[in-house]
Amino acid sequence: MSGRIIQFGTSRFLQAHAAFFIHEAAEAGQTVGPITVVQVSGDAGRSGRVAAFGRPEGYPVVIRGMADGETIDRTVQVKSVDRGLSAASDWAEITRLFVEEADFVVSNTGDTGYRTSPDEDRFSSDEHAPKSFPAKLAFLLCRRWRASARPLVVLPCELVTGNGQALRQAVVESARLNELPAAFFEWLDREVAFADTLVDRIVSEPIEPVGAVAEPYALWAIQQAPGVRLPCTHDQIVLTPNLEPYERLKLHILNLGHTYLAEIWQTEGHAIDQTVRGILADPNVRQRLEALYDTEVVPGFAAKGMGDEARSYVATTLDRFSNPFLNHRIADIAQHHAQKVERRIAAFLDWVGKTPADYEAPILRKLTARYPASGGAA
Repeated sequence: MSGRIIQFGTSRFLQAHAAFFIHEAAEAGQTVGPITVVQVSGDAGRSGRVAAFGRPEGYPVVIRGMADGETIDRTVQVKSVDRGLSAASDWAEITRLFVEEADFVVSNTGDTGYRTSPDEDRFSSDEHAPKSFPAKLAFLLCRRWRASARPLVVLPCELVTGNGQALRQAVVESARLNELPAAFFEWLDREVAFADTLVDRIVSEPIEPVGAVAEPYALWAIQQAPGVRLPCTHDQIVLTPNLEPYERLKLHILNLGHTYLAEIWQTEGHAIDQTVRGILADPNVRQRLEALYDTEVVPGFAAKGMGDEARSYVATTLDRFSNPFLNHRIADIAQHHAQKVERRIAAFLDWVGKTPADYEAPILRKLTARYPASGGAA
């Protein structure tokens, strides 16, 4: 289905997500890959990880957790990655592969991955990479355009709403900084498809020098658009005309549940090192969370025509929260709590709106009222 995939980012998340899916597709007989992993930052401390990507035996991904009430504990040797390269030391080879062999780009460059650096993003030479990730991608796209103008699909996995269009805009800005000709931008519009995507999998631990521990649940939702196609067929990859339902389920069930538990943890004197699994071992807390889902969250989704999807996702979420192998500290979840209340809870209430008229959600409204910045004072 596809040729080489260039993956920007060495994160354990992508090791257990995109690369894992590609491996399973290849094992099932699909023609897909291989993947070249590119270290974007040039951090010398990760040189061992970069080198380890080339091992013929692959790397381990340990899948541990709950699925449909059953405990899962299995290890997969992922062999979809054939080499790791560093943008700091292997730029000429990265350029060659990108120009000659790539059919797809995948990225996960962290919270600051789309930031540009105008002072350091000019294309100084073919031997040295520009500073920012968008400028690196603009440089590589320019070389591809000049050499062959072959089409390309870009599948960003950063946790940014509208990540494909956000990355495309950053690439355009970098290309303009470097005064690329109008014909390049015309080709970019016509032949390079930047897809908006949503990723969802908890990857809890690294395995050194390369590998990861992850939960069984995973989703890679990719929005349909002209030129967008999937790198492989996999039951955890979805091509959809609309990402919003997937975003709402994740944000207003999984993430909302985390924030509700963080509120209980902060206000009711639970242990500083408490985990999600640990706090839900308290029958009273678990009952309160389940009641919140049943009486306020699922009815809100039902009012928007998504009741069945919400009930199914709640069951999956409770399995994920009960993962016996995952130590997800609530102190980490509670960081930036007021902002999370706004995005996960107040935004849910705004989305549901005033229909139906008897929808009250007293627990959620009481929680938002404690944080005026979340809109609870309105």
